[in-house]
Amino acid sequence: MFRKLSLCSIIGLALVQGCTNTDIATTSDVTLTNDKHIPRNIIMVVADGMGPAYTTAYRNYADDPSTPAIETGILDEILVGNASTYPAAVSGYVTDSAAAATALATGVKSYNGAIGVDANKQPVESVLQRAKKLGMRTGVAVTSQINHATPASYLAHNESRKNYDAIADSFYDDKVNGHFVANVMLGGGTQYFVREDRNLVTAFTENGYQYVEAYDELASVPAGSDVIGLFAPVGLPAALDDENHHRLSYMTEHAIKHLENPEGFFLLVEASQVDWAGHANDIGSAMAEMDDMSVTVSYLHDYVAAHPDTLVVLTADHSTGGLTIGANGVYEWHPEYLRNMQSSVSSIAVNMVSEDSPAGYAEAQLGFTFEGDDTARVTDIAALPDFEARETALKAFLDEKTNTGWTTGGHTGVDVEVFAFGAGAHAFAGQLDNTDIAKTFFQYLEAK
Repeated sequence: MFRKLSLCSIIGLALVQGCTNTDIATTSDVTLTNDKHIPRNIIMVVADGMGPAYTTAYRNYADDPSTPAIETGILDEILVGNASTYPAAVSGYVTDSAAAATALATGVKSYNGAIGVDANKQPVESVLQRAKKLGMRTGVAVTSQINHATPASYLAHNESRKNYDAIADSFYDDKVNGHFVANVMLGGGTQYFVREDRNLVTAFTENGYQYVEAYDELASVPAGSDVIGLFAPVGLPAALDDENHHRLSYMTEHAIKHLENPEGFFLLVEASQVDWAGHANDIGSAMAEMDDMSVTVSYLHDYVAAHPDTLVVLTADHSTGGLTIGANGVYEWHPEYLRNMQSSVSSIAVNMVSEDSPAGYAEAQLGFTFEGDDTARVTDIAALPDFEARETALKAFLDEKTNTGWTTGGHTGVDVEVFAFGAGAHAFAGQLDNTDIAKTFFQYLEAK
């Protein structure tokens, strides 16, 4: 059970932390007035790349067009504040995913590319690692490879996010109190864990982990198991192309099944590919990834209703792509062109060249009826010899249909929204810095 912290205890804890090599800064004041404010379980959800324009776009995308009002959704119900995202000064004002994840995981600002290390490249403890130290079960469920920047920053320490093999090795080699850091690891990344020089999957299974390679295999794993599930060589397929369009919610549900225990658990969930869609300026995939994330949050909302000692916090690490709802001086946006997509633009660009009627195939996959010169234009796109040229042209076609704008293929430095519900959610209201989220988590964990 978690106990209440007195103000003196909180101040004392902050002073002790300030003297350790974890370099946890003093936390913001959080009122812990009774046990309902102290979560037994903490679930951190990162929607990578999800700036404010994405949540507005998704509200419009999910709207019922048969009604005059634009309906609110789960994200509107749980919005509590905003967070700044800037990295350590050496990297300026615009963060990458590694520095942002390190801030969210450890409460310490670092340089772009840093995985669980400070600006001097010294390891800093994450909230997940602290939870493990306190005897809680821990896990990650992500749509990227599990050793990608965000999950890696909660599980490992490395001076560069690009050291994928070394980061994967550390998941096995680096222990907390003699135990592996994570009890559950679900996502992609087989090529980093099954290599010629080392088979980490075999090493984990020899130490009691269940290994699964397909989503539906999770259903047969006994509850409470230690599990490593790798469902793709690198990242998972895009939501529009995956056999399960809501694979993140499915992995999250099964991760919780294996993490539940009397001592509590810490789970990181990442909707990794909102960011990838933003980098690609792909509005169709962006909305599909947002939908996967929204379904996951709705599941977690129901879970907290049944388990009120659980805290869920959702935020983004940064915004990606400079998405604009409306473009070119035209005051319109048309999400109806996105709602019935059957596969991603990338998949369409690959497959259309082998179809007898490329435009007919694209029309069926995009999910709307072509009009005007659409058929001729898409036929010309299909004739382009290069995949990347076809993909770029199809994205431009969809941007014109929807009147979507983009300002960059990279990140932007805007603040991101913070959402929270469950035990202790009140602490995340208002204007925060991204480091404040980890600092508050540490405070709750130390109330154990």
